[in-house]
Amino acid sequence: MNKSLRKPLIAGNWKMNKTPSEAAALVEELKAAIGRQTDVAVAVCPPFTALDRVGPLLEGTTIALGAQNMYSEASGAFTGEVSAAMLRELFVGYVILGHSERRTIFLELDGQINKKVLFALNSKLKPILCVGETLAEREAGQTLTVVGRQVVEGLRGVSPTQAESVVIAYEPVWAIGTGKVATTAQAQEAHAFIRKELAKLWGQNVADKVRILYGGSMKPANAGELLAQSDIDGGLIGGASLEAASFVSLVEAARK
Repeated sequence: MNKSLRKPLIAGNWKMNKTPSEAAALVEELKAAIGRQTDVAVAVCPPFTALDRVGPLLEGTTIALGAQNMYSEASGAFTGEVSAAMLRELFVGYVILGHSERRTIFLELDGQINKKVLFALNSKLKPILCVGETLAEREAGQTLTVVGRQVVEGLRGVSPTQAESVVIAYEPVWAIGTGKVATTAQAQEAHAFIRKELAKLWGQNVADKVRILYGGSMKPANAGELLAQSDIDGGLIGGASLEAASFVSLVEAARK
């Protein structure tokens, strides 16, 4: 299993933070610090309302633009939803799907998330599919059962040729925004398990090329140790992505 096949990815999920003008200011800081480096793939995922403002600022940089969600239909009577074509026109490259907040607060199910993954891929967007267990599920010893189900159901119908456009983010729900972090061993165990599931779906050669990010309170203090693990290929960063210095230091950690 060759980690050098996978370029690390550090993606910032800004969640419901930053007005368009605040987003532009943060992106200008990021551009100055990491807008030219090519060792690490970097993406920022602002709220929908800031995408139009941020996209043109990222032109000519190595920082990609991502969105935090999208709907699984091309257009129509879906009040409050956003389509893949709308995102594509704003030069969005990545889209976060199935984030634990979408699953727990907005009650999204595996089947709905799978439809979004397929629609994203067919629309030439790279889905970042989020999977992870709650504290109750971990304490009941169900981590691998839950994560395995989310991976298999979320990727149902994705072909091996599409697989290299898929990013998986493992986020133990109990470690998001709580300051609790999975131990390095816990995180690596889950990532290795996910890669085994991907190998069952698509074969080992394809599985070895898919990036699996850690998404549970990764910070400059713990990033180096997590990123050194053989199956951890980057981070889906929440709170630490809202401030340029901490996000930049995570990109620097991934470069090492």
